[in-house]
Amino acid sequence: MQLQQLRYFVAVAELRHFTRAAEQTHVAQPSLSQQIRSLERELGAELVHRARGHIALTDAGEALLPLARRILADAESARLAVQETVQLRRGRVRLGAPPSLCTSLVPDVLRAYRSRYPDVELLVREDGSRDLVRTLAAGELDLALIITSQADPAPGLAVTELLYEDLVLVSATAPKRRRARIEDLRGQPLVMFREGYDLREATLAACRAAGFEPEFSVAGGEMDAVLGFVRAGLGPAVLPGMVAARSGLAVTPFAAPGIGRVIALARGAELPPSRAAAALHQVLLDHLVQAGAAGALPPGTRLLTPERPSADGASAGRPG
Repeated sequence: MQLQQLRYFVAVAELRHFTRAAEQTHVAQPSLSQQIRSLERELGAELVHRARGHIALTDAGEALLPLARRILADAESARLAVQETVQLRRGRVRLGAPPSLCTSLVPDVLRAYRSRYPDVELLVREDGSRDLVRTLAAGELDLALIITSQADPAPGLAVTELLYEDLVLVSATAPKRRRARIEDLRGQPLVMFREGYDLREATLAACRAAGFEPEFSVAGGEMDAVLGFVRAGLGPAVLPGMVAARSGLAVTPFAAPGIGRVIALARGAELPPSRAAAALHQVLLDHLVQAGAAGALPPGTRLLTPERPSADGASAGRPG
């Protein structure tokens, strides 16, 4: 049984005339009649009483007609659903990101995406990079912004490095120096993130590389809590430059070699991304390239994206 045969049958049933049904379905009348007979042979029952000047449905034809209409309607709904998904008039993207990026980069990117594709549903999961990698591997996310490095690749993922971002020291009061040193944190109680935050691990690693264990005034906070603790004067904290720039706190860059992190976009490597996810990837790249070309990236942030044109022809390359 073919959809086209059902279309011909429904046209005959509604018009009660083979010639007019053939004209409506844009097929020659002998071809339409042949297809109706083929359908009858397949179903094992006559569907149409044929008499000169009079066409009527048999009992089998009357039983088939509502079912045929429903099948054709479902087929059209499927066609429209696929077409709308391909044209990004519907769809869904599940994006994961660390809390630090959910308060800095992600809102601007999602605003740009929403302006282009307003009917695509956006779902955001806020978590640490390690948990996001596991969630990607389980197929529960389409894309994830993660903190990574060339020395620590994520197996089973396709990873595109986007940005290198300096980490900075933030405090409630104006700094005494224009630049801080890692050694300055020795003996100074810090406001520290909870376990699982990449920022916690980066701070601990930098202090240990300098030969000391950092002290904590408050430990275990989420991003908003850490910012609040710093504002309350409980101690400084090490934050990404993009977050610090919007925090309203006093910001002190670290002297060389400093502390930094690489922000990358990851997806599962085994399957190609959906059209909606691929479009979000491109919107993200365009946003970063255009911000870089306009000098609008936060201080201490450098593009690592492969050179590619943005929507207005700008491009960016990985720095040497």
